[in-house]
Amino acid sequence: MAVVSWMEILLLTGLVVGCYWNSLSCGFVFDDVSAILDNKDLRPATPLRNLFLNDFWGTPMAEERSHKSYRPLTVLTFRLNYLFSELSSASYHLLNVGLHSVVCVLFLRFCRLFLDKTSSLVAALLFAVHPIHTEAVTGVVGRAELLSSIFLLAAFLAYTRSNGADQSIGETTFTVDLHQYCPPENRTMRCMLLLFTLPMLLDTLLQVLRGKDGFPYAVLQTLLKLIVLIISTLLLVIIRVQVIQSQLPVFTRFDNPAAVSPTPARQLTFNYLLPLNAWLLLNPSELCCDWTMGTIPLVESPLDLRNLATLAFYSLLGLLAFHSLRHSHSSAKTVLMALSLIVLPFIPASNLFFPVGFVVAERVLYVPSMGFCVLVAHGFRIVSHKRHLRKISWLMIGVLLATHAVKTFNRNWDWESEYTLFTSALKVNKNNAKLWNNVGHALENQNNYEKALRYFLQATRVQPDDIGAHMNVGRTYKNLNKSKEAEDAYLVAKSLMPQIIPGKKYATRVAPNHLNVYINLANLIRTNDSRLEEADQLYRQAISMRPDFKQAYISRGELLLKMNKPLEARDAYLRALELDSTNADLWYNLAIVNIEMKEPSEALKNFNHALELNPRHKLALFNSALLMQESGEPRFRPEANRRFLTYVQEEPDDANGYFNLGMLAMDANENTAAERWMREAIRLQTGFRSALFNLALLYSQSRRELDALPVLDELLRHHPEHVKGLILKGDILMNHKKDTQGAKVCFQRILSMDPTNVQGKHNLCVVYFEERDLPRAERCLEETLALAPHEEYVRRHLGIVRGKMAAMSVAGQPLSPASAEGAATPSMKEEKKGGGGKEEEEGRGATGSAGAGSKKNVRKSSSAESLSGNIQSELLDDGQADKQQRTKSKSTKEIKDIEKKRAAALKRLEEIERILSGD
Repeated sequence: MAVVSWMEILLLTGLVVGCYWNSLSCGFVFDDVSAILDNKDLRPATPLRNLFLNDFWGTPMAEERSHKSYRPLTVLTFRLNYLFSELSSASYHLLNVGLHSVVCVLFLRFCRLFLDKTSSLVAALLFAVHPIHTEAVTGVVGRAELLSSIFLLAAFLAYTRSNGADQSIGETTFTVDLHQYCPPENRTMRCMLLLFTLPMLLDTLLQVLRGKDGFPYAVLQTLLKLIVLIISTLLLVIIRVQVIQSQLPVFTRFDNPAAVSPTPARQLTFNYLLPLNAWLLLNPSELCCDWTMGTIPLVESPLDLRNLATLAFYSLLGLLAFHSLRHSHSSAKTVLMALSLIVLPFIPASNLFFPVGFVVAERVLYVPSMGFCVLVAHGFRIVSHKRHLRKISWLMIGVLLATHAVKTFNRNWDWESEYTLFTSALKVNKNNAKLWNNVGHALENQNNYEKALRYFLQATRVQPDDIGAHMNVGRTYKNLNKSKEAEDAYLVAKSLMPQIIPGKKYATRVAPNHLNVYINLANLIRTNDSRLEEADQLYRQAISMRPDFKQAYISRGELLLKMNKPLEARDAYLRALELDSTNADLWYNLAIVNIEMKEPSEALKNFNHALELNPRHKLALFNSALLMQESGEPRFRPEANRRFLTYVQEEPDDANGYFNLGMLAMDANENTAAERWMREAIRLQTGFRSALFNLALLYSQSRRELDALPVLDELLRHHPEHVKGLILKGDILMNHKKDTQGAKVCFQRILSMDPTNVQGKHNLCVVYFEERDLPRAERCLEETLALAPHEEYVRRHLGIVRGKMAAMSVAGQPLSPASAEGAATPSMKEEKKGGGGKEEEEGRGATGSAGAGSKKNVRKSSSAESLSGNIQSELLDDGQADKQQRTKSKSTKEIKDIEKKRAAALKRLEEIERILSGD
């Protein structure tokens, strides 16, 4: 075997890099999206064993919707790419270019078995630049063809270079067995090895039978090799059948129209595809990424002129095969091996023996193009040996290589994005509705819905019975807020669905994704509360058509929650979990049902299930941490804090995560951390109501009331109706700024919005008391008592004020501020001094609902101070007088414990308010 020199390796590698370097700027397009972006098997969190249980797209092989494309080694290389660069497309394309270079070098060594040094290099150069390879090299999913070709060539080279039987059997069988994990269209090396070995074996046997030679040991070696190859091939066929669960994949007439066509259209069309593929190798000028649907019209009659191309193809193939089998010279063997490379790898993808999911696929011509290149190089050798044609042959091969290299380089730009890829395909073929749909999808991903709609509508005109096209039209109308048009489009798609035939399996006659028409239509109409039952009927219809339709159970569970049927919703999610217990979203949804059913422990358990499957599940992280926080149990705080921290790593721009970290820090009395988190939440979300109020509350609790005022001003600028903010601001203004007029404005604003607000009214009475306007304070309390006749503390306060008025009347003191100038001033100072001891907790007490509680600082003071202090405190906190009496008899430690619990209750109420109001 001739050795490949380093110069030849560098030449091939440089040529490949020169043709494909621009592919590094291409993204993930077409099938790459499903195989790379949407494939969970690439993620490190997915167990490696899943690679051997799922198909190429990450779908379990046992599921009917699986394409049965079993390529775990290819997926493993994707996973290695993800490990080093995650979803950076450049690294995936770079590896593909490197693998293509390796294939070119191995192909050169392969050609040296049949061709001379020059013509074998010509074959390798032509293979390196052939434009038909852009789909296999520039398309990331084409790596399956690249790896399969490497194993194919390596196995053949290992077989031919070995001398000992044991070495040959072991090395070759292992290498060829790797084809079990490669595309089925390339798993034909054993047939090629048989064709390579049989002529030699038959020739030797004829010599023995004629008595010209003894039975050589080499024949025994060869027979042993053949026996091992045949047995291992049968074993791999059995394993392959087991892997695909003894089921062929389900394809629709849209994927391969000829497959469901009657005789003779099916046979005539499939046979016509053979010369069409050969033409793509001869003239790769018009390449297309998708040849399904109406790209190639059916050959429905024997009189169709295209049948002449089929006859010509078979005639040429037959003549070449006859010539190579009739003669035994080296040229005949070269032609025979080239034909083997063209025909044998292509047979599984030819549709002749069983249907596949495509009409024409350029990437499956990767290996057959090797045989084509060998034929071209062999012809070049024959022509170049004729002196008068030598220069012309070199010129022609030079022009061929140059034009192919330029075409390949330019074709790579088509794969830059999905939009460029599918628009380039539409230039070649306008009769494929799938291409119109895919351009629409590309525009839809850019939020260009108006333009996308035009492409989707054109798809429905090109293929009126395309269910997917009508679904796309409906979805786009929905995105454009045209519900009526969307519903009409979905109804058209639904009308195109085949009717259920009793006793016949529905899933075998329609693509599973077409069942989404029921889901989409139900999701659309359930926005109307009067049509919830109608939506539920659609979900149930989808489930009846396909009992393993997981998405139908998920969507129905959401609807049942909306219909206030949590038990049925739980049953729907449990059924979905039976179908897919490794789906983190399902466990999350079940946890939400548990919350609706007031089962927090079960909810937390299911949130934890979701996080075990996906530790970065953002919604499960947030809501489980929130559930722990709302439980109020200190033992949950560290884990809740960890989950919120993980959440903000995943969603660094979500203010809610930082806000809840701040709330946890407030619960733990970590005021510095709480302030930092609240500030971050406010920075991310201007006017964040709950964060602003709780930050002000935090300052108030930390005796930084004056720092709270600017925060409250910002809160009220964005939310002027915030009652608790007005109460807290009024308290700070009155007790710390001594601004009774400012406080009065705050409380009056509350009453202007809600005249029945007891707290606002109550606190306004305090202002009147501070202003020494006892008659007005009395009237105010009387009005408050009328609003809340069952509030005993209001009645007591009214009694206190009336008692004070009576005492002052007896003493001859004036009851109103106007007549109390001078003489009353010392008394007012005394009272304000007493009230100041309770300013901090009064503001916070007023923020909660009745009975929410606030901090209390019980001080000894004069009777006047006690009166003022009691009135202020009790007016601002419903039922606080009784609590004060109980608090006086408790120890300092008990007081602090009560204060902590009450402060936590206040913050919890504010948290609940945030959740209910959607902040």
